[in-house]
Amino acid sequence: MEGMEGGGMGGMSMPVGSVTPEIILVLGAVATLVYALFAPRRLQRGSAVLALLTLAASAAASAVMLRGPQTLTFFDTYAADDAAVWAKLIVLAVTAVTVALSVEWFAGDPRHGEYYTLLLLSALGAVVLAGAADLMAVILGVLLSSATGYVLAAYHRTDARSGEAAIKYYLLGALTNGAMVYGAVLLFGLGATTTLLGLVDALPGADGPALVTGTGLVVLGLAFKLGAVPAHAWVPDVADGAPAPAAAFLTAAPKVGALVAVGRLAATLPEPDVGWRVVVAVLAAATMTLGNLAALHQDDVRRLLGWSAVSQSGYGLMAVVALGRSDLAVTSLLYFLAAYAVANLAAFGVVVELRGRTDRASYAGLATARPVLAGVLVLSFLSLVGIPPLAGFAAKVLLFSATVDAGYTWLALLAVANTVLSLAYYVRVLAPSYFEPLPGPVPVLGRWAGGATVACGFGVVALGLAAEPLLEALARSSLLPG
Repeated sequence: MEGMEGGGMGGMSMPVGSVTPEIILVLGAVATLVYALFAPRRLQRGSAVLALLTLAASAAASAVMLRGPQTLTFFDTYAADDAAVWAKLIVLAVTAVTVALSVEWFAGDPRHGEYYTLLLLSALGAVVLAGAADLMAVILGVLLSSATGYVLAAYHRTDARSGEAAIKYYLLGALTNGAMVYGAVLLFGLGATTTLLGLVDALPGADGPALVTGTGLVVLGLAFKLGAVPAHAWVPDVADGAPAPAAAFLTAAPKVGALVAVGRLAATLPEPDVGWRVVVAVLAAATMTLGNLAALHQDDVRRLLGWSAVSQSGYGLMAVVALGRSDLAVTSLLYFLAAYAVANLAAFGVVVELRGRTDRASYAGLATARPVLAGVLVLSFLSLVGIPPLAGFAAKVLLFSATVDAGYTWLALLAVANTVLSLAYYVRVLAPSYFEPLPGPVPVLGRWAGGATVACGFGVVALGLAAEPLLEALARSSLLPG
């Protein structure tokens, strides 16, 4: 399997420096919470500044770890490799943009400072999930991300839609997270260890039905965080009902950690005994097809973005299918996550800056009233489709190439067909923006949200233009270092 060179002494130690970014997030979350508890209402915005400083410090600590030893630490339970570091940087960037989108959105909430603590802790859950090299660490990451995510989804406490989205998110999460814990127990019983590196040697030849059941239950829990079939139903509801900045975060950050965790788990499993590659390919096909077909009929832009997020999870799973058979697999996975995150944030950023405007008909004449926002929406949608020279184009090319290298040409062809299909529902939003008359004034939220949205629009272009050097930087990454 990719990245498995055998066990090393790097894992038999507890270097605190390997988790400096995570420690910074914890300390920053505590400091933000204490500030929010004692600051007067007029100064609650200071919590956002503290959160941004925390994220910047954590990102700096993460960047220092790039090009370091590709090892497992804390007795082989946590990865300190480039894949984990790149995933951390993506999650931290997503969180920083979310903070900027949130400042003016929650300005009317007199005690919204605690919201930023929840964002930091949820980001911590996604970061832990991306670095998890042990089933218990996977569970910890999923539960931390989920518990905070439920509250983020329900943060508009008097909004019935927000409460409905949160309870659906919670109920599905309780079911899948419980199943995942039971699956981890089964795998522990079969392998007498919970570390992924230990399971590599212990699982081959294990009892077949128990191995398949345990693996399937763990994958179910990760599919919930990923927003993939069969645990996808929460995504459009949360995209529609949660506060718009929180929806942007919840449809992007957990996906980063979950997809990396799925890849690490796949690299652990004995393919002849489990047949995981075919299963993941089927899940990828079902997820992208269902997401795109459901999005075709949406007149609510936020629900459309929710179903789009489901379909994008299907594309991301193609990289997992290619693990061990294509040198492009890990690179395509990480680049895809960055490209998806910036495009998704740009699209939700437009919704936020338009004060939550979400009916497709209300986007008529947007290009006349707000040409910059209309341009950002075009860039984000075209990147999600995969149009050059935007970030999504390089991501799709890499994913399709890796899938073909892995011998799954049928999946690549299906993904191409789904990509063409997705253009139809994005055009349904863009066409009124440019070709229908303006019905009335289009108010916007403020400078923080507007600046973050425009920055994401530039990011979509910059990632696409800088694809070659970025791919070279990602090429060293592996998912299960020794």
